[in-house]
Amino acid sequence: MSDAELTVEVAGPVATVVIRNPGRRNAMTPGMWRQLPVLLDGLEADPAVQALVLTGADGTFCAGADLGDLDELLEAGDGSIAVAAEERLAAFGKPTVAAIQGACVGGGCQLAVACDLRIAAADARFGVPPARLGLVYPAPTTRRLARLIGPSGAKHLLFTSELIEAERALRVGLVDEVLPADAVTARVEAITSAIAQRSRLTVAAAKEIIDDRADEARIAWWHGQVRDSGEAREGVAAANERRPPRFGWAPPGRP
Repeated sequence: MSDAELTVEVAGPVATVVIRNPGRRNAMTPGMWRQLPVLLDGLEADPAVQALVLTGADGTFCAGADLGDLDELLEAGDGSIAVAAEERLAAFGKPTVAAIQGACVGGGCQLAVACDLRIAAADARFGVPPARLGLVYPAPTTRRLARLIGPSGAKHLLFTSELIEAERALRVGLVDEVLPADAVTARVEAITSAIAQRSRLTVAAAKEIIDDRADEARIAWWHGQVRDSGEAREGVAAANERRPPRFGWAPPGRP
């Protein structure tokens, strides 16, 4: 029986998905790629969960993908289970934070880039190796990487397959912060705690709009939610009264 799996830990409003594959530096197996969207569906539907952290076990984020059956991989192209898992993570309706230590390579980098924020330990290393393998990186994955770090940065990683250190990843915009390894968990907890205290309405709308997932009708719907929910009135009253706001909006689903 394989001990490669994704595990979920929930503490208050924050769910943490942990990539575990001992002996393979947490490489993602086909079963793990299939498991991720199922886990995300359940966590998105859970009203108690307000933020998601993705991390790896034992000081390594994820060293890549277990390529499994190469013929199956080549046949799937952009329809692979890895792309499906990445797209589900990118579309997750709540804020996502990648907490990165050690290797973040290939499929691991693919998952980190699909998160909203990336907090890295100083020992983290990043790479995108398909040119070493003769593979074409999936188009959705390539475009997401290029949007994050720009065409030149994406080309450098894809053309050379070089590993880059955390400080360089910070300079090119691949990660948002770099901290000592023993400070990453506390910083991620601080970020997710802050998110959990904010208006879910504001956060959810901002994520959709920034990710270009909201058309004009959807944006108008969001403004209607502001008018109808009382969320803004509560926020302003709390600011005037110098107290924490008691936000109560919950997502009713897409209209």
